[in-house]
Amino acid sequence: MKFQNLLKNIEVKQIVGDALVEVSGINIDSRLVKPGDIFVAVRGTQADGHQFIPKAVAAGACAVVCETLPDPCPEGVTFVQVSDSEETVGKVATAFYGDPTSRMKLVGVTGTNGKTTIATLLYEMFMAMGFKCGLCSTVCNYIGDTAYPTEHTTPDPITLNRLLGQMADEGCQYAFMECSSHAIHQKRIGGLRFAGAIFTNLTRDHMDYHKTFENYRDAKKAFFDGLDDKAFAITNLDDKNGLVMTQNTKATVKTYSQMRVADFHAKILEMSFEGMLLDVNGTEVHVRQVGKFNVSNLLAIYGAAVMLGREPLEVLTVLSNLKSVSGRFETVHSPKGYTAIVDYAHTPDALVNVLNAIQEVLCHKGEIITVCGAGGNRDKGKRPQMAYEAARLSNKVIITSDNPRFEEPQDIVNDMLAGVTGDQKDRVLSVVDRKEAIRTACMLAKKGDVILVAGKGHENYQDVKGVKHHFDDKEVLAEIFASQK
Repeated sequence: MKFQNLLKNIEVKQIVGDALVEVSGINIDSRLVKPGDIFVAVRGTQADGHQFIPKAVAAGACAVVCETLPDPCPEGVTFVQVSDSEETVGKVATAFYGDPTSRMKLVGVTGTNGKTTIATLLYEMFMAMGFKCGLCSTVCNYIGDTAYPTEHTTPDPITLNRLLGQMADEGCQYAFMECSSHAIHQKRIGGLRFAGAIFTNLTRDHMDYHKTFENYRDAKKAFFDGLDDKAFAITNLDDKNGLVMTQNTKATVKTYSQMRVADFHAKILEMSFEGMLLDVNGTEVHVRQVGKFNVSNLLAIYGAAVMLGREPLEVLTVLSNLKSVSGRFETVHSPKGYTAIVDYAHTPDALVNVLNAIQEVLCHKGEIITVCGAGGNRDKGKRPQMAYEAARLSNKVIITSDNPRFEEPQDIVNDMLAGVTGDQKDRVLSVVDRKEAIRTACMLAKKGDVILVAGKGHENYQDVKGVKHHFDDKEVLAEIFASQK
């Protein structure tokens, strides 16, 4: 492929060398560069890619895209100077992989909570309708029925375009993707064409990266600002930031709500741990999910499917058969008569949503025992808030380890315990070992009680000092329950 063909949508300041050079790959990591590759020097959060231009050239890069040209430019290598290489890399990658989002319909989901559930269930819905689809999510990436492991909620722009290109090449008609605030801010989705976008909700998260809530909000909003007039934007009216997201978008705006007049509306008629009976836009439907927060998720899914041209009755029929996503309000029943729920809730708001859903079903006929922790090397401000909310809405709380990463687990536990008020302390324990914390909860539980194991959900590891050790909340519960028979 000619390098010049990849620069059609790029604002180029200067070209030094031969723009007609043949290129065979693209990289932002100099360690991965092979002969014939383009190296894009991005000023990242940890390192400046411009420092690695000599290494990329030595590895055989035939072309370099950068903001500052070396002096002098090495002979035999084409250099393209741009004003923003972070924005450019996505556009170059999109062109290199054949503009995949022009060959299928891509829907992105952003917000603090609910992204994985909405993207995954949309993928499963359209697969069930007979379409070949792709999925890019926190849990796993899929091309049709084939799973591909994932490292980040939203991959870097080259990995993402390679994945989307493979989806388009293999005949996917739709793709559904989680769009994290990091990815939007770092322009990892630059160059992609979205058929639609969904906003879920906005609560405190990732303050370690964004520093302020306003920065976090604006990163999400930038996604909608970038949509074109052929796309649709579906937003949650029950969140105070719902209309903020869409106030400057060119897309067709649709709304969903449980409490206000909206394009897509629902109310709960009945609820149990096995599911809910809902009224969705005047039609009754039974679903397998539980909780008001999941009603919002299902409304977003319903709205997106309708905006993608599916008939409402067909959508509701398929929706009624969709199971919960792995690690999202997954229910397991103990032989001793209590219920355990595994959920990814790792923010104060997510924890409140799940605990409220449990209370709505229990109706004070049993106790709630919550096991939760907080991730290391992440937003410390949410730790005391999470402990406070857990204690406020539970009968007993066990604070434990999550993914401590490079922090000491006890320090994280102490940060959480600082949020527990005087009248809450008598029902809060700390057990740093997560397995023992879950085992303790099971020992405390009686018939009719509910244990919530929160924070890790689908994850099957614990990240300790840079090493991922196998750990699965569901496996631990299964082991404990097997011993009870």
